[in-house]
Amino acid sequence: MKKYFAIIFIAYLLVGCTGKAPITNRSQMILISQDQELALGEKSYEDTLKKSKVITNTKDAKRVKEIGQKIAKIVNKSDYKWEFNLVENKQKNAFCLPGGKVVVYTGILSVAKNDSQLATVMSHEIAHALARHGAERMSTGMVAQGVQLLGNIILGSQAPEYTNAFNIAYGAGAQYGVLLPYGRMQESEADEIGIHLMHKAGYDLKEALKFWQNMSQGKKESIEFFSTHPNSDTRIANISKVINDILNKEQKNQIIKK
Repeated sequence: MKKYFAIIFIAYLLVGCTGKAPITNRSQMILISQDQELALGEKSYEDTLKKSKVITNTKDAKRVKEIGQKIAKIVNKSDYKWEFNLVENKQKNAFCLPGGKVVVYTGILSVAKNDSQLATVMSHEIAHALARHGAERMSTGMVAQGVQLLGNIILGSQAPEYTNAFNIAYGAGAQYGVLLPYGRMQESEADEIGIHLMHKAGYDLKEALKFWQNMSQGKKESIEFFSTHPNSDTRIANISKVINDILNKEQKNQIIKK
């Protein structure tokens, strides 16, 4: 009975909730409801602000809010309660939690040299939330655990002596063959969606490349295969292609209108 239950459980996961990522239109499997996701985002955001020094009423804090509001306007998500905060932290980072809760660390300002470059990283993080990448990663983890459970049940009844070897091999295979490549794919997708968002919000696309070039300076990178993020060269090449596609499409549309 356990074996049949596990098979039904896995089948349910694999045919569960599906959706489409914005702009890229990639098919997604997400097993967490949007209400659950928004509640998790709200809780995490509140916890973050309690533990952080939020900077207000400075030029940079106002920039963060103004840029964020421009991007939010073109996103037009009625179920998002947007907030944009600058937090004192030396890390070169920013993030957007489900529901439009955006936090920018002061450390990122040293590489985001102007508004368009700051819009680049904010759009990228907002793209992660819009594409529900966090919920998708959680869903992928659930499926991976479910498949491992099924394997253990089958081996436990048929060949228990191989269970330990299976778990070791499966763990490595899932990590390097599925989870890490999936993470890199989501990063590239957030780059692509983010480029479209910042462009629609009126920011300079060329500055996006400069921002990521700034981020790569002096950075020691591991082999891409072992990373959750694409290497800088890969990222910059992909972004350059997205920008060229946007500009070429606009140029063709202008010719047609004439």
